[in-house]
Amino acid sequence: MNNRRDSMKKVGFIGIGVMGKSMAKHLMDAGFDVSVYTRTPSKADELVNGGATWKDSVQALAQDVDVVITMIGYPKDVEDIYFGTEGLLNSANAHTTFIDMTTSKPSLAVKIEEAAKERGCAALDAPVSGGDVGARNGALTIMVGGDEDVYDACLPLFEVMGSNIQRHGPAGSGQHAKMCNQIAVAASMIGAAEALGYAKQAGLDEQKVLATISSGAGGSWTLNNLAPRMLNGDFEPGFYVKHFIKDMDVALEELESMDHDLPGLRLAKRLYDELALKGEENSGTQAVYKLWQ
Repeated sequence: MNNRRDSMKKVGFIGIGVMGKSMAKHLMDAGFDVSVYTRTPSKADELVNGGATWKDSVQALAQDVDVVITMIGYPKDVEDIYFGTEGLLNSANAHTTFIDMTTSKPSLAVKIEEAAKERGCAALDAPVSGGDVGARNGALTIMVGGDEDVYDACLPLFEVMGSNIQRHGPAGSGQHAKMCNQIAVAASMIGAAEALGYAKQAGLDEQKVLATISSGAGGSWTLNNLAPRMLNGDFEPGFYVKHFIKDMDVALEELESMDHDLPGLRLAKRLYDELALKGEENSGTQAVYKLWQ
């Protein structure tokens, strides 16, 4: 374990989006030697200007780092970037550690870990929660699946990016934990939007109502962080509607192998699908409030 931890000096980061940029910057600020790659090079300009090394391809990045962190969009993107001919698993050196922080399928996390071990490497699934605010503040919740010794070795990396870090079990467990998170978030988003929509219809001052209920029994992270954006008309993405729909699809797909149903999740998914059909797929998840405006 100590040897693995001691070797984690050079970090490759793939996916410089709303959250990824802040996460990579925290690693740089903590003294890690960070290389970056993303499909739109201009998104990495700020990091490169700050000292990160730009790599022209996944292959070039994989061959020059000890740890690769991926933070991208969809399970298909994850599969392509790990299993493609010039992808991570076919390009990285032995003993490389892969950390996929994308919210993806638990079964894909297991597949990545098995393939990594066959190549003398290691892998963790470590999806996050906290949105753009948590990423900027280095206060993400990080849910990890994978071998305990690999988790222990990677903990210094996680502690730079997050404040609530838990290993939940073997490969895939982090993704399952993230599904639990998204199920809870779905309910809280609909609850916040309905509560404020009701306040408006009742002729109340929505800001006063929010101040009242956010500190009572109905209080939640969503009310504290996203409801103010709803009322201020700020629908910029801390987390995209289209990615939230993807996460709910993953959870509902997992349900097919369980003797269980989640009617609340199905309702939230239907409402977010309606929102996307109205052209809001690239808005932040708080845009669901528009259904009640």
